[in-house]
Amino acid sequence: MKNNIILLTSEHLGSGEEELGRSLLENYFTLLKQEDDKPAAIFTINKGVYTLTDRHFASLHLKEMEENGVPILGCKTCIDYYQLSNELVVGEVSSMKAFIDLSKEYSVITL
Repeated sequence: MKNNIILLTSEHLGSGEEELGRSLLENYFTLLKQEDDKPAAIFTINKGVYTLTDRHFASLHLKEMEENGVPILGCKTCIDYYQLSNELVVGEVSSMKAFIDLSKEYSVITL
Protein backbone atom coordinates (compact mmCIF):
# COMPACT_ATOMS: atom_id res chain seq x y z
CA MET A 1 0.00 0.00 0.00
CA LYS A 2 2.90 2.39 0.62
CA ASN A 3 3.21 2.95 -3.13
CA ASN A 4 -0.47 3.94 -3.38
CA ILE A 5 -2.71 6.81 -2.45
CA ILE A 6 -6.39 6.32 -1.76
CA LEU A 7 -8.82 8.67 -3.50
CA LEU A 8 -12.00 8.66 -1.44
CA THR A 9 -14.88 10.00 -3.55
CA SER A 10 -17.85 9.23 -1.33
CA GLU A 11 -18.93 8.83 2.28
CA HIS A 12 -19.88 5.22 1.62
CA LEU A 13 -18.34 2.24 -0.16
CA GLY A 14 -20.06 0.80 -3.21
CA SER A 15 -23.51 1.52 -4.54
CA GLY A 16 -26.85 0.50 -3.11
CA GLU A 17 -27.95 1.07 0.46
CA GLU A 18 -26.05 4.06 1.84
CA GLU A 19 -26.21 2.82 5.45
CA LEU A 20 -24.57 -0.44 4.42
CA GLY A 21 -22.00 1.45 2.35
CA ARG A 22 -21.11 3.69 5.32
CA SER A 23 -20.62 0.57 7.44
CA LEU A 24 -18.45 -1.04 4.76
CA LEU A 25 -16.29 2.07 4.51
CA GLU A 26 -15.84 2.22 8.27
CA ASN A 27 -14.88 -1.47 8.27
CA TYR A 28 -12.39 -0.86 5.43
CA PHE A 29 -10.59 1.83 7.43
CA THR A 30 -10.79 -0.23 10.64
CA LEU A 31 -8.88 -3.00 8.89
CA LEU A 32 -6.56 -0.72 6.91
CA LYS A 33 -5.30 1.08 10.01
CA GLN A 34 -4.23 -2.29 11.45
CA GLU A 35 -2.00 -3.08 8.46
CA ASP A 36 1.73 -2.48 8.73
CA ASP A 37 1.85 -1.33 5.11
CA LYS A 38 -0.25 1.83 4.96
CA PRO A 39 -1.01 4.06 1.96
CA ALA A 40 1.21 7.04 1.21
CA ALA A 41 -1.83 9.34 1.64
CA ILE A 42 -5.61 9.46 1.62
CA PHE A 43 -7.17 12.24 -0.45
CA THR A 44 -10.89 12.99 -0.15
CA ILE A 45 -13.06 14.66 -2.77
CA ASN A 46 -16.76 15.25 -3.32
CA LYS A 47 -18.83 13.73 -0.47
CA GLY A 48 -15.74 11.86 0.70
CA VAL A 49 -14.84 15.01 2.64
CA TYR A 50 -17.66 14.16 5.08
CA THR A 51 -15.40 11.41 6.45
CA LEU A 52 -13.18 14.19 7.81
CA THR A 53 -15.97 15.34 10.15
CA ASP A 54 -17.54 13.81 13.22
CA ARG A 55 -20.63 13.13 11.09
CA HIS A 56 -18.90 9.92 10.00
CA PHE A 57 -17.40 7.20 12.21
CA ALA A 58 -14.60 6.70 9.67
CA SER A 59 -13.12 9.97 10.95
CA LEU A 60 -11.98 8.13 14.09
CA HIS A 61 -10.00 5.62 12.02
CA LEU A 62 -8.64 8.32 9.73
CA LYS A 63 -7.47 10.26 12.79
CA GLU A 64 -5.55 7.22 14.04
CA MET A 65 -3.96 6.77 10.62
CA GLU A 66 -3.01 10.45 10.55
CA GLU A 67 -1.45 10.11 14.01
CA ASN A 68 0.59 7.22 12.60
CA GLY A 69 1.98 9.35 9.78
CA VAL A 70 -0.50 8.91 6.92
CA PRO A 71 -1.39 12.30 5.42
CA ILE A 72 -5.18 12.75 5.28
CA LEU A 73 -6.10 15.43 2.77
CA GLY A 74 -9.38 17.07 1.82
CA CYS A 75 -10.18 18.94 -1.38
CA LYS A 76 -10.64 22.62 -0.50
CA THR A 77 -13.22 23.17 -3.24
CA CYS A 78 -15.32 20.28 -1.89
CA ILE A 79 -14.97 21.32 1.75
CA ASP A 80 -16.06 24.84 0.81
CA TYR A 81 -18.93 23.57 -1.35
CA TYR A 82 -20.37 21.48 1.51
CA GLN A 83 -19.52 24.25 4.04
CA LEU A 84 -17.54 21.86 6.26
CA SER A 85 -14.44 23.92 7.07
CA ASN A 86 -15.54 24.47 10.68
CA GLU A 87 -16.45 20.79 11.15
CA LEU A 88 -13.17 19.10 10.22
CA VAL A 89 -11.82 16.85 12.98
CA VAL A 90 -9.09 15.15 10.96
CA GLY A 91 -6.89 15.91 7.99
CA GLU A 92 -5.82 19.08 6.33
CA VAL A 93 -7.31 21.17 3.59
CA SER A 94 -5.50 20.57 0.32
CA SER A 95 -5.83 21.27 -3.38
CA MET A 96 -6.45 19.40 -6.59
CA LYS A 97 -2.91 20.40 -7.60
CA ALA A 98 -1.61 18.48 -4.58
CA PHE A 99 -3.61 15.43 -5.70
CA ILE A 100 -2.20 15.72 -9.22
CA ASP A 101 1.32 15.86 -7.81
CA LEU A 102 0.68 12.82 -5.59
CA SER A 103 -0.82 10.88 -8.50
CA LYS A 104 2.36 11.45 -10.52
CA GLU A 105 4.36 9.81 -7.76
CA TYR A 106 1.97 7.04 -6.57
CA SER A 107 -0.64 4.71 -7.97
CA VAL A 108 -4.21 5.77 -7.19
CA ILE A 109 -6.79 3.45 -5.62
CA THR A 110 -10.24 5.01 -6.02
CA LEU A 111 -12.97 4.21 -3.52
